[in-house]
Amino acid sequence: MAEARKRLTELEEWQALRKHQGEMQSVHMRELFALDRDRFRRYFTEAAGLSLDYSKNLITDDTLALLMALARRCQLPERIEALFQGDTVNLSEQRPALHVALRNLSDEAIQVDGQDIMPEVRGTLARMEEFVWRIRSTQWRGFSNKPFTDVVSIGIGGSFLGPKLVSAALKPYWHGHLNCHYVANIDGSHITEVLRYINPETTLFLIQSKSFRTQETLENTKVAREWFLHNGGREEHISKHFVAVTAKPEAAIDFGIAEENIFPMWDWVGGRYSLWSAIGLPTALTIGMENFRSLLSGAHTMDQHFRTAPLERNLPVIQALLGIWYGNFWGADAHAILPYDHYLRGLPAHLQQLDMESNGKCVTQHGDPVDYDTGPIIWGGAGANGQHAYHQLLHQGTRLSPADFIIPLQTHNPVASHHAILFANCLSQTQALMQGKTEAEARTELEQQGLPPEEVDRLARHKVIPGNKPTNTLLFERATPRIVGALIALYEHKTYAQGVIWDLDSFDQWGVELGKQLGADILQRLQSPSPLSGSSDSSTDGLIALFRSRHHHER
Repeated sequence: MAEARKRLTELEEWQALRKHQGEMQSVHMRELFALDRDRFRRYFTEAAGLSLDYSKNLITDDTLALLMALARRCQLPERIEALFQGDTVNLSEQRPALHVALRNLSDEAIQVDGQDIMPEVRGTLARMEEFVWRIRSTQWRGFSNKPFTDVVSIGIGGSFLGPKLVSAALKPYWHGHLNCHYVANIDGSHITEVLRYINPETTLFLIQSKSFRTQETLENTKVAREWFLHNGGREEHISKHFVAVTAKPEAAIDFGIAEENIFPMWDWVGGRYSLWSAIGLPTALTIGMENFRSLLSGAHTMDQHFRTAPLERNLPVIQALLGIWYGNFWGADAHAILPYDHYLRGLPAHLQQLDMESNGKCVTQHGDPVDYDTGPIIWGGAGANGQHAYHQLLHQGTRLSPADFIIPLQTHNPVASHHAILFANCLSQTQALMQGKTEAEARTELEQQGLPPEEVDRLARHKVIPGNKPTNTLLFERATPRIVGALIALYEHKTYAQGVIWDLDSFDQWGVELGKQLGADILQRLQSPSPLSGSSDSSTDGLIALFRSRHHHER
């Protein structure tokens, strides 16, 4: 009889980490730095143009050795190779997850069901290249023969957050004659505000929906189509102004989009991993195909690093294991993403979906309930701005939230001494979070300000900063297409590696589906002209009745 599979928390490696955490409770990072003058060099590694300083973490060599042992026990190296080989890593939907194929710049074949998918991937890139050239060179124009000035991408989730992030991150590389707008929210204010400032004669609409059934995207597309037809466009002009990216071309054709204007999506690419495909067309249109290929190249370089580097020097693996260390052994339920780069301000929002949709799971990939914490709450924002807002909680709050500080060594926009000030702010925050301020130091500081003893007594404890708060610092030369590609791929692989340790299916999202199912029934009840029937819970029924009372004239 086969031996029963051990639960993660029963593994000897897990128990060793739990024991080690108890031993680390009384250790302060101040002591670790004081005892090891070489700590920065030993906990610093580089790959794909990115440098990671992870020295300001509650770790020793023993910690890392125990974490690496857990990774190997969970067969992380084998599971990494399975991802690249096109094995079925999405067990609940019985699919591979081959976003790495979208940026595979090698000659290696990648098989799905015995078929090499790379010719189709390369063919789609070639189609994108021709399309982007025709738009940017003004060979393809609007119905009144004017060149396009605006691109409106309509999508949601992965069809929105990823491309929007990359477009903003690479703003210095934008083509001067094309403005890019993104519409996602079903709140009518979003599309209304976009349509208010564009010209139908010079606007190209990109409809981004894998299923071509996503409610928000479909409804916003209907609004865009009606606006176009009521402002000078005609049915025969749709083919000049509407393009779709979808896995359901027949649905796009039924909607009125010309077959030659439809780019493919594939079942083996999840939405939150799709920005590397034709879903990235709005980015390619604004930065050009050469820069888009550089984006893919940066991601491919990180892919190769993740696949081949030893675990001990593997950036995604190191970051993943540090997250396991804090989330499962120190009680941290959140992780902050703090880009000190204005162009990367959209990174936290993209990583929220990437991480929380992938690993926000309460059963293993085999359907067994977990008895440990899984995906953290991902949050954050533009670094320097946050210092005047939520960094207070990081420094003196009772909750532990490890943080990634992300900053370029050089800026695209050297203005006075701004970048030196920005860099100083970034480093000072990581230093302050690490070392803190003792009560003795606070008292000395107040005394040096000449305050009387009673004021020193009153204020000293308020100025104590515990420190010992973990941070990573990610650096790069400048936010180029290649670097942005590598950075996003780094977090994709970190997320997968954590999912492997937690034994999760990181590529499904069944939790998203329930709201969609219930929403269809609620919408019908909101819009029905009949008296309110059916029953949910009393709260939902009461709120439906309240809405109907305000909109009775619309039914």
